[in-house]
Amino acid sequence: QVHLVESGGGSAQAGGSLRLSCAASQVAFNLAMGWFRQAPEKEREWVASITTRGSAGYADSVKGRFAVSRDNAKPTLYLLMNNLKPEDSAIYYCAADPDSIRDKIRNNRNPRYWGQGTQVTVSS
Repeated sequence: QVHLVESGGGSAQAGGSLRLSCAASQVAFNLAMGWFRQAPEKEREWVASITTRGSAGYADSVKGRFAVSRDNAKPTLYLLMNNLKPEDSAIYYCAADPDSIRDKIRNNRNPRYWGQGTQVTVSS
């Protein structure tokens, strides 16, 4: 069983920064991990993901502003969000899967493991 617990959400002004963390069960060090978000009345969308070897990918909407990283020793997943915009406001979810998360997305499949989410609100 893989447990994922997000933290670090909250409120920020546009242009500000927040860092999200996702504490995972020890077995997660061998899983691909990523971040998704869902805004009110919108579908959940992929934000960023990272392989066990540290290869990262980003949605176009956050590329250049967000940075995903992981510490396999803990194991913990991070998302540093810079230059925040009001449209970044959403519930952010941590996810993990034995397979590539980007491949899952391309095949319209969801990662196997999910956290409960943490709210991010960006005001203009």
